[in-house]
Amino acid sequence: MRFYTKEECEQWLHDRNRVKPGAVPGSDVEWVLYPKEPHKFFYVAHWIASSLTYRRPTLLWITEWGIWPSTENWHLYYKLRQSYVDPRLLHELPGHLFLEHESEDLASFLQVAMLNGWGGYILTEADYVNAFFSHDEYIDFYDQHRNHVAEIRANFAPEVQKDETAKI
Repeated sequence: MRFYTKEECEQWLHDRNRVKPGAVPGSDVEWVLYPKEPHKFFYVAHWIASSLTYRRPTLLWITEWGIWPSTENWHLYYKLRQSYVDPRLLHELPGHLFLEHESEDLASFLQVAMLNGWGGYILTEADYVNAFFSHDEYIDFYDQHRNHVAEIRANFAPEVQKDETAKI
């Protein structure tokens, strides 16, 4: 795993001729609410890390933090980060590039980010489905090829919310 600055995250996208999800017209978007029970976050994070990455590098770019300070477990995040011998702070290096064999690591970091009430992007090198996860406890899955919406719905059927006005 490698840690990236905001500029390096932007360069990673640029090098692949890509933009953040949501800026691509014509993508199908599936909005999925977070599970109500925190113990189910592991399933969501693990499914994303093992199903959407196609065993290719994936960038977890955290762009929102500090919104719900009472839910943030900074100690847990930094202990996890220190296991990679990196003592730097999240605001210095908000990008986390996971290689193809590091899907379990991606799942752990994503689960911690979701539990902490953070938001950001899951950008897969495979570029079939990318996602934005929000501090407001939902995930937008962006499917450029329109092949994966059914799979997302099947895995998150009870949590899928089709009414966009419910986000507000």
